[in-house]
Amino acid sequence: MAKFIVSPKLLRLKPRLTPIVSLPSSHFLHYHFPKPTSSSSTASFPQTLPTSYSLPPKPVSPLNTAATFNNVILDPRHLSCCMPDKRLKVAVLLSGGVDSSVALRLLHAAGHSCTAFYLKIWFQEDFENYWTECPWEEDLKYARAVCDQVDVPLQVVQLTDEYWNNVVSYIIEEYRCGRTPNPDVLCNTRIKFGAFMDAIYNMDYDYIASGHYANVVHPSADQSNKASILELSQDMVKDQTYFLSHLSQFQLKQLIFPLGCLSKDEVRQLAAKFDLPNKGRKDSQGICFLGKIRFSDFVARHIGEMEGIILEAETGDFLGKHRGFWFYTIGQRQGLRLPGGPWYVVQKDVKNNVVFVSRNYFSLDKRRRVFRVGSLKWFSGSPPNHIDQLQCKVRHGPGFYNCNFKMEHGEDGNDDIAVVQLYEDDQGLAAGQFAAFYEGQTCIGSGVILESWDDRGFPVCAKALEIARMEDKSELGKPVKIMTKPGTLA
Repeated sequence: MAKFIVSPKLLRLKPRLTPIVSLPSSHFLHYHFPKPTSSSSTASFPQTLPTSYSLPPKPVSPLNTAATFNNVILDPRHLSCCMPDKRLKVAVLLSGGVDSSVALRLLHAAGHSCTAFYLKIWFQEDFENYWTECPWEEDLKYARAVCDQVDVPLQVVQLTDEYWNNVVSYIIEEYRCGRTPNPDVLCNTRIKFGAFMDAIYNMDYDYIASGHYANVVHPSADQSNKASILELSQDMVKDQTYFLSHLSQFQLKQLIFPLGCLSKDEVRQLAAKFDLPNKGRKDSQGICFLGKIRFSDFVARHIGEMEGIILEAETGDFLGKHRGFWFYTIGQRQGLRLPGGPWYVVQKDVKNNVVFVSRNYFSLDKRRRVFRVGSLKWFSGSPPNHIDQLQCKVRHGPGFYNCNFKMEHGEDGNDDIAVVQLYEDDQGLAAGQFAAFYEGQTCIGSGVILESWDDRGFPVCAKALEIARMEDKSELGKPVKIMTKPGTLA
């Protein structure tokens, strides 16, 4: 039976180098050692994990031939994003899922000295009734089992406070202001490669690795002053450069992504070849910190509910009531509970708590192409030279838009603003989301969408705007009877 020794160790951090968050010295790492290779009762275990701990290096295998590791035959291409020509000390973020587990095994197969880290982030006691057991226990169980297979040490890092202060609280405030934030982008910049990166700074790891589908190209040793480059992964559907696009150059230089050269199908096949304990586990879905909590319940708990009205954008007709504008985002279709649809949220009046909807969301004359982006970050440190030959992603997924933009100074004169012009129409632009920019295969940076459309955006009629400003909306009486839209089935 595997024996695990838990030995808390106080983290002592160097002065901050990343402009994200700091990790208080009161936080602890919990260490889990791999099961012994011998069943002898006389086997001894160290009481603490020295920071210089490493596995013995493996022989370097040539990249032009297939190699066998633990009776698993690997194509050289499988290791091509693992820096197999070097021997590195790598901190591997392990979630208990298939992707990060395969990333760990590939790095181990490449001969690197790996230590796995499981990040225990947000958990809200008020929602304990949603769980029959702690949501992270199953993840940690799988993470330990994966590490046990190849005798890789596992450490648990407690980042609950950091996650609440720098991700969850920000998300709550953004929804309260009527914007739609992206938790995954924030988690990467502020937690996984922010607070965690700070926490292990003294441990002298060469790189931090994770199971993201992306590829980082680092400069050669004799050109270390040059910037590292974030490139698209092999799998365009799973590609996660969008979620990594707001990292700093300092953060990017410390990362490697072993899955950047593989497709999702290949990762699943490798999980089966490695006989991983979680090889049949489904991919996680939804917002990372919510677990089994419904998003609407989370929003209601932290922002509350306030009854408002729903108006048709084109006519001003009073169609029904809602629980608060913060439950809705532009383009949303679900949760409106209106007959005769489909209905879509097209605008929100935050001041008066009014939601405007339409059945003509996809009309040609109401599509948007222009929006503004702030909080810009460029991996090179400055905007690209050819701003009229770019591509843009306004959400995670394989779709790109050709675009151009022009730079403007913000109202305070400090924060630059990019006014982006898409060459095609998009209907799902929402303030608070990120827009990531690309030059070919290279992600060059990103920013936060400030306005979801320009003056040619979805029109809200004068009657609807006037009703929205009414102080006593009880004068509206009952909602109108919604008729079936012509040309649709009843």
